[in-house]
Amino acid sequence: MLDKSDAVRLFDYTVWANHKLMRVAATLAVDDYKRDFKSSHGGVRGTLVHTMSAEWVWLERWKGLSPTRMFDEGEFPDIVALSERWSVIEQHRASWLESLKPDAMQASLRYLNLQGQQFETPLWQMVQHVANHSTYHRGQVVTMLRQLGAKAVSTDLIAWDREQAAKA
Repeated sequence: MLDKSDAVRLFDYTVWANHKLMRVAATLAVDDYKRDFKSSHGGVRGTLVHTMSAEWVWLERWKGLSPTRMFDEGEFPDIVALSERWSVIEQHRASWLESLKPDAMQASLRYLNLQGQQFETPLWQMVQHVANHSTYHRGQVVTMLRQLGAKAVSTDLIAWDREQAAKA
């Protein structure tokens, strides 16, 4: 079971890893950024947009709203547009997390999924899911970046932990 400090750690890591990946994606030509690899969400752009969109959908659910759709990748013609939107989501999530009461992670929340089905899940499980979901899709993007000849980047949690320890 996670507590609030665990959630802070997971989201700090998630932001760090997402930013590392976007910095590499920013080195791609626009055509490569948009290239369809026939992967789970197309290519680099589609997978990054899906990941960002999922982070947003879950945040909205935690705030008591139930979005009915994900973002369309066409809304993000380049990595700058994607990065700007993601930064806003990260800021909203940080504010939400800061205001969260220490025992809130144990509470179960009701929400509707994108198909309108109702679920009830403990907040700590949803937080863990979001961090894990983003990690999964970052791994897919790293593979696509390698196929495009871009620099490989490590977004492992232990690498973040080591970087944080070195800063301390």
